[in-house]
Amino acid sequence: MDTLSYKTKSLRKEDVEHKWFVIDAEGEILGRMCTTIATVLRGKHLPNYTPHVDGGDNVIVINADKVRLTGKKMDQKEYIRYSGYPGGQKRATARQLMEKKPIAVVENAVRGMLPKNKLGRAMFKKLFVYAAASHPHSAQQPVVLKPQS
Repeated sequence: MDTLSYKTKSLRKEDVEHKWFVIDAEGEILGRMCTTIATVLRGKHLPNYTPHVDGGDNVIVINADKVRLTGKKMDQKEYIRYSGYPGGQKRATARQLMEKKPIAVVENAVRGMLPKNKLGRAMFKKLFVYAAASHPHSAQQPVVLKPQS
């Protein structure tokens, strides 16, 4: 038997060092940009990815109000929410939601790409979305990240 041991290193939450990335959403396609964001939040871009550990990085999205949707999605895509009361179902098209809360469109897309459990909710807290071009996280010195096209 070989004297070298080839054990897979499993990441621990104590060993994780979260980096900061900033993405400019101006002119980017919503779904393609959000897959990149979800990958970075999960940590799948790192060589030491461990599924049960929140090893991802923090992501700042600026210019969320200038994100693009292809085809007729602006008028046909619907966001449905339900208050829990009879007759409490509300619908809004992507265009209506972009006018009212452009941040919600990006957050909704990314949330749908993360795990639906406590770990996914912890990962989602590392996402910071802003409709304008400025953000208050300059002290973290975020690195510019270009979404995959």
